[in-house]
Amino acid sequence: MPTDCISYSKTNFFSPLILDYLEQKKDLEAFYHRFPNKENFKEQLAEKEKSFPVERRQVLVESLKKQYEGFSVSQATRRNIERLEGQHAFTITTGHQLNLFTGPLYFLYKIVSTINLSRELKKQYPEAAFIPVYWMASEDHDFEEINFFNLHGKKFQWNPPPGDKTGGAVGALPTEGLEDLYNLLGAEIGGSAHARSLRELFEQAYLQNQSLAQATRYLVNELFGEHGLVILDAQQPELKQEFKPYMKRELLEKVVHQHSLPLAQKLEEMGYQAQVNPREINLFYLDNGLRERIIEEEGCYFVNDTSIKWSREQLLEVLDQQPERFSPNVMMRPLYQEVILPNLCYIGGGGELAYWFELKEYFKAEKVAFPILLLRNSALLQTEKQQKKRQKLQISLEELFLKQHELINRKVRQISNIDIDFSRQKEHLKQQFEDLYKLAAQTDKSFLGAVKAQEVKQLKGLSHLEKRLLKAQKRKLADEVSRITALQNELFPQRSLQERTSNFSEFWLEHGEALIEILLRELQPLDFNFKIISL
Repeated sequence: MPTDCISYSKTNFFSPLILDYLEQKKDLEAFYHRFPNKENFKEQLAEKEKSFPVERRQVLVESLKKQYEGFSVSQATRRNIERLEGQHAFTITTGHQLNLFTGPLYFLYKIVSTINLSRELKKQYPEAAFIPVYWMASEDHDFEEINFFNLHGKKFQWNPPPGDKTGGAVGALPTEGLEDLYNLLGAEIGGSAHARSLRELFEQAYLQNQSLAQATRYLVNELFGEHGLVILDAQQPELKQEFKPYMKRELLEKVVHQHSLPLAQKLEEMGYQAQVNPREINLFYLDNGLRERIIEEEGCYFVNDTSIKWSREQLLEVLDQQPERFSPNVMMRPLYQEVILPNLCYIGGGGELAYWFELKEYFKAEKVAFPILLLRNSALLQTEKQQKKRQKLQISLEELFLKQHELINRKVRQISNIDIDFSRQKEHLKQQFEDLYKLAAQTDKSFLGAVKAQEVKQLKGLSHLEKRLLKAQKRKLADEVSRITALQNELFPQRSLQERTSNFSEFWLEHGEALIEILLRELQPLDFNFKIISL
């Protein structure tokens, strides 16, 4: 199975911040701890082992065992959970929202990166155990971001029953209303063997489990359980209990804002875009159907857009008795992760790594080891037929990632039997006007303006003629233009990276369970290139 690659910089889809991080620009060293290469994990191992208490391992293992009750657990996952009690066991973690039916394709790439890095590190450091972990973002409340997936250019959207509260933690949402979507999916995918397995996967996950968190656990466990993936739902009282001291400091001292805002401002000063601006308090309050931020004003604490309020003493009493009612936001969740897991590395997308870059000083203030940050694998999946089309159209891999109008213009110029590039004529015109400028310099200065105006007018006229000629050639070569457009639209749905829009089901229909094995074989987490995989 042929796999090609290009550098992330040539895809035109990644931010300058991430590209500079991959190039290990010296100016960015203040924003991360260690760069992700195998050698740097040695020091990370020693640091985390020293700082992570054995008692916390026991709490974690007992919580995971409880979370998996009622689920079919593979031998590999069960063994990995038990290993976490040992002092030389460490996690490699990725996290993601509870997107319906996994949502965009990169959901799978994140988990594959996590599993593969765990395997690579085991070869490098055989004395330690490396456990791949998927952190379910069960406390998120952005329902509109997760309630759909795309298949064959169609949007399959979950509309919960009327009156359903979708403003709270999405993990607790009941899976009612998904029968209709199951029927629509069945009608779309047909009756092949792979289609039947896909329907069964959806049915067992979403129609046989009561909450979105349970459904997601079932689905991800079915896809990756045999590879030892451990799925963590951190919305557990015993885990929040471990995080209670940090939440208390956040409420009283606004630690995140104090230590991350300067780094966010520094990133802006360096010409990058800060991903998130920290709030003064970076905690939400959770209740049935509610997840709203906590605000402090003149010593009193309020839950935004509600009538809930406390004095300082009352709030601390609630925190002490019910820590599970408090939920870290995007800026505080990373610390929660590193407090409850013996974690070495976080694997995420470019946007995620960007907000981690704002947190190093916050971790330092809280005396928690900052993890290694690794950009997840990215890939474009193409069929052999699409690969042959691209080669026949003489489109290079780099050209494939151009904006569509740039790609079409370039290919029309290349395949035309006439020269559409007027650069030579423009240069000749400029040389002619050089003589006129010399002549104008010897006469009245006002003549210089007239010469300049005429030069601009004639260059503009040449550019206009060039565009007219290009447009005419596009019409003449309409068949080639159409085929180029169709191919790029297939590979870049909605003019975006395939992995950000397409769902895994599109490729499962052709390859079934083999899709997972293909990704595990082809995606290498420490190979910092964008992969093009021909299926």
